[in-house]
Amino acid sequence: MIPIFSRTMLAALALTTSIAAHAQTAPAIAVDTLKTVTKALSDDSYEGRAPTTPAEAKTVDYIIAQMKAAGLKPGNKGQWTQDVPMVEITAANVTPMTFAGGKTPVSMAYRTDMVAGTYRVTPRVAVKDSPVVFVGYGINAPEKGWNDYAGLDVKGKTVVILVNDPDWQTMTQDGPFEGRAMTYYGRWTYKFEEAARQGATAAIIVHDTEPAAYPWGVVQSSWTGPQLELDEKGDHMDQSQVVGWMQLAKARELFASAGKDFAALSAAAKVKGFRAVPLGVSMSVGFDTTVRRQASKNVLGVLPGTADPNAYVLYTAHWDHLGRCDAVDGDDICNGAVDNASGIAGLIALAQANAKAGPAKRSIGFLAVTAEESGLLGSRYYAEHPVFPLAQTVGGVNMDSLNVAGRARDFVLTGAGKSQIEDLVKPIVAAEGRTISPEPSPEKGLYYRSDHFSFAKLGVPMLDGTSGENLVVGGPEAGRKAAEDYTTNRYHKPADEYDANWDWSGAVSDLTIYYNLGRKLADDTALWPNWYPTAEFRAARDKSRGSAR
Repeated sequence: MIPIFSRTMLAALALTTSIAAHAQTAPAIAVDTLKTVTKALSDDSYEGRAPTTPAEAKTVDYIIAQMKAAGLKPGNKGQWTQDVPMVEITAANVTPMTFAGGKTPVSMAYRTDMVAGTYRVTPRVAVKDSPVVFVGYGINAPEKGWNDYAGLDVKGKTVVILVNDPDWQTMTQDGPFEGRAMTYYGRWTYKFEEAARQGATAAIIVHDTEPAAYPWGVVQSSWTGPQLELDEKGDHMDQSQVVGWMQLAKARELFASAGKDFAALSAAAKVKGFRAVPLGVSMSVGFDTTVRRQASKNVLGVLPGTADPNAYVLYTAHWDHLGRCDAVDGDDICNGAVDNASGIAGLIALAQANAKAGPAKRSIGFLAVTAEESGLLGSRYYAEHPVFPLAQTVGGVNMDSLNVAGRARDFVLTGAGKSQIEDLVKPIVAAEGRTISPEPSPEKGLYYRSDHFSFAKLGVPMLDGTSGENLVVGGPEAGRKAAEDYTTNRYHKPADEYDANWDWSGAVSDLTIYYNLGRKLADDTALWPNWYPTAEFRAARDKSRGSAR
């Protein structure tokens, strides 16, 4: 058995004083680095940094040059990169998605009404007259006694699925699926995974902006054009033939044609014991695919430790974005300045600060991963094929989009209540003169949407925390407006471009917290933070650390 934190709890009690003293001597985070790296990587010449495109080599070379200049060493046995085998699948000649057998035929146009793709590595996908079944939220959770597929055989069928969890409209976090806070069962990735396990021929999620946490434009830009998946044995032929989304209005039209009340069935799907409902209609869709296999690259630098170099603290950020996307006002480059050129800038700035402070007792790794936007593929590959053994990875920090709206009075722990990393960071946040606030939008399921989740699933606790909405200038209202403006107008759109007028003070404060947490983990060799006993990742950590010992 691993000790449940007895030494760490004692250490945490002493952290407020020690961190405050350390913060006075910690190297300053270089704002010029944040500006320079973000501006460079989000320039049009990088064409949106899509993996496996010509822009990847330019991006990777730039990151390596920055890591070298910061004073890091190559992290992968003398190499700066780790190959990540990818397969790129591009759908073409997509037919409208049609539904027959109802009161009136329903047709959904590609891009505007629906998006459709496949994980299967095959030159052609054709689904004809597949019976359609509404499976509610598409969840099979034995530990909760919840199974939307109970008594149902969906082989050869198309399942229509609601996004998020059944209790997402509960304003507290009480409920079978943690109420307002999304669980992994609410993520679109889970819903497609479960549909495939059930044998569904096609799986279509109904888009609804609030529970999805983003407008249709994000789905459209993310799900059209080349799609990436890890290149694995079997060519993903165990997946559904078609995966995709449909607009909410078209779902209502479809259900009405089938003689069903969409609102009533959606309400019924929120109640335990819901049983799937055949709609009495059939779906057809088809498209050609172009397949291209090519390795993408993770970039890894390291600052070797002095006393315990085979134990590692890890900072992560993803370098990729969407590349060329659907044009807005003639601009078809999704530059990804905030998401996530800013995170890579933070990674480099932290490397500089740590190198300037000198080596810690444990090694500190700086990992820039590929294909986060394609489903956390780069971090997933690293976690499954780690350069630094996960059993020897103490923990770390993931950075996905820095705060460029100004300094905040508060700090938010995404997915709070999961790991002992939180106990370590709280006094560090206090030393920055800030307070911890609950997630303003737990229904967005942010904990499951970035690269730390790849490590969490295999037992490594990583902090995912960032500025809250209570800005020093303007308070919560200004912070909320800034967040809503970014989500609506810039997130996954060509408008996510560098702005010389950004206020980097909030990013600097957050990065100072990340720096102090990382140095604490790297210098206190007694620390091995674990997950709380109730966390779903605890067993993986105990097994990993047990084998290490």
